[in-house]
Parts: sequence; structure tokens; C-alpha cells
Amino acid sequence: MNYAIKMKVRDYECDLQGIVNNANYQHYTEHARHEMLLQMGVSFADLHQRGIDCVVARITLSYKTPLRSTDEFEVQTRVEKEGVRYVFHQDIVRLPDNKLACRAKVDIVAVVNGELAAQCPELDDLLLKDS
Repeated sequence: MNYAIKMKVRDYECDLQGIVNNANYQHYTEHARHEMLLQMGVSFADLHQRGIDCVVARITLSYKTPLRSTDEFEVQTRVEKEGVRYVFHQDIVRLPDNKLACRAKVDIVAVVNGELAAQCPELDDLLLKDS
């Protein structure tokens, strides 16, 4: 699955140096994952009601070029499966020059009815349909 969403830096996301605080990049990637699911017609709340929870197991962020107030950017998301993990590869790219600001790798596991699931056909159908 591939997905992209455009966003804009808000003033309160910046620190005293005038650049986006490092923690906000994680918020951007999370927002993109949520919006990706919504575009597919399902939300994390919907999945939870069905007993399926997507739980972050690990996040790696590599900062490349800082974003500043009012910068526009795009979060590009690609998903693949490695064993029990759904791996979200997410690039935050500044617009319009397409400069890489941050690269993220987010490992998510499925917890179904309170148990770690080796297989989750519903998530496979949602997240891996273009793979």
C-alpha cells in the first residue's frame, strides 16, 4: 500500500531555534497512518471495536533537513509485511523542493482480542492490497 498526505507546519510545533521540535515528526507520521486508514473506509476505532488493535512495537526516525514554521510537506507512506510486523516506511518531504526532512520506519503488530496475532487477514487485506 502506498499513500501520501500533504500537511503544513504550525507555529506551535517549532522550538526556540525556529525549527520543528523532533517529537512532532512522530505526530506527523502517526497522523498519516490514521488518515491512510480513513481513506480506506476504516479507522483505528473501528478496528478496535472488532477486537483488532494496531500496536506500535518500534519506531526509528532519521532526521535529515529541519522543517520550519509554515513549511508545507508531504508524508509518503509505504507498507510491507515482515513476519508478524507491518512495517510502515514513511518519508517526510518538504515541498516544493522535495527535500527529505525525516525518514521513519514504524513497526506495528496486530493484537487481536488481547493476544499478539501471527496472522490478521483483515489487516493484510487493508494494508497489503497493492503489494
